[in-house]
Amino acid sequence: MRRTAKSSFFTFLFLMLWVNLLAQNGNVVEYRDLSYMDAKADQIDSLRMLNLVLPKTGKDYPLLIWIGGGAWSYVDRNQEMAIARRLAEEGIAVASIGHRLSPATWVDPALNTGIQHPQHIIDLADAVNWLYEKAAQYGYSRKKLFIGGYSSGAHLAALICMDQSYLEAKGLSADIFKGVIPVSGTYDIPDYYATLSNSGNPELGDLHVKAVFGKTQEDFIKASPTTYLDNLSTPMLLMSDNDMYNYTKLFEDKVRQIKPRDFETVYARSMSHSELWRNLSNSSTSIYREKIIAFINYRSKLN
Repeated sequence: MRRTAKSSFFTFLFLMLWVNLLAQNGNVVEYRDLSYMDAKADQIDSLRMLNLVLPKTGKDYPLLIWIGGGAWSYVDRNQEMAIARRLAEEGIAVASIGHRLSPATWVDPALNTGIQHPQHIIDLADAVNWLYEKAAQYGYSRKKLFIGGYSSGAHLAALICMDQSYLEAKGLSADIFKGVIPVSGTYDIPDYYATLSNSGNPELGDLHVKAVFGKTQEDFIKASPTTYLDNLSTPMLLMSDNDMYNYTKLFEDKVRQIKPRDFETVYARSMSHSELWRNLSNSSTSIYREKIIAFINYRSKLN
């Protein structure tokens, strides 16, 4: 019995190291499945975790907090590891964030449970707070924090910078970010709902949008970055593929109507939604990934 217990103990330690701690991969260092929740057993789950990819050498490097896409319903932090590694190889640390998910019966009737807004962004605020507090431990600079995301992650990245109530609940503000990089998202939920409801698949308005954001126009408005345009002070690099062009252009036009901003846009009109994601993640050379790197490096040097 004593030998079995000892063996089990060392097996447990090995698994914890394998799953939860350090992995070196070429020029980067990876930490997987780090819980960003308080250390209470009833709060820790497999979705509210992050993967952290660091440059192998140096210190005080920038950190990009990155939220992957998946319609707020099937986001997987592990699918974003390719872009995280490529950026880390360029000297930029990346935290790939997981969050709790909404129902997705429009994909599979069995996916009928989950959360609604604002729970996704509350999770994101928890992750931001955890990363802000852990900067010294992992070697990135809390003075060089950036946030961005793809598709549904772009919406969350923009929203947390513009509706600052989620960061304020953690004692933080959007001033901690040197820049925000939303890529191929939707930013006006009433418009998103109307577009899908009048599309070739009108059921998506109810099965998808209402499942994520609630049933009323008021719910949609509260969840929209366009509602908080006056609050946008974080420098923004806004990018889009061709499929998401109309959603992005609507957001761009509304931002530019308010007052001059530190704001630039890049449109990949030759690429579909999936093609731009693959280009950013997997292409050995990507002019769009280089735009992100240049934005982060330039902003990191500013006071």
